[in-house]
Amino acid sequence: MTRTNRKVLLSSMEAAISVLVSQFKQFAGKDGSSDTLSRDEFHSLVVSQLPNFVKNASDPAAIDKLMGTLDENNDGELTFLEFWQLIGTLASQHGGFSQ
Repeated sequence: MTRTNRKVLLSSMEAAISVLVSQFKQFAGKDGSSDTLSRDEFHSLVVSQLPNFVKNASDPAAIDKLMGTLDENNDGELTFLEFWQLIGTLASQHGGFSQ
């Protein structure tokens, strides 16, 4: 059976999810496991991709504090699900939804 390369047209929401996943993977693979973000990878992602949504994005101490609140198992890295908490919070704030 041959596989054809058909282009799939993603909806706006599917495209947004695809971008979030690909950005996570791009940053996660820089200095260790491609499944988790290290402190430096997280800092780099926040500074370059979320500078207007994360308060004090360029302050390393603020990023360390933020990472600490997201890192549920305290292993010093963020899984995609731990990172997703930040995305949900930022989306809620951006949309004016109460927490």
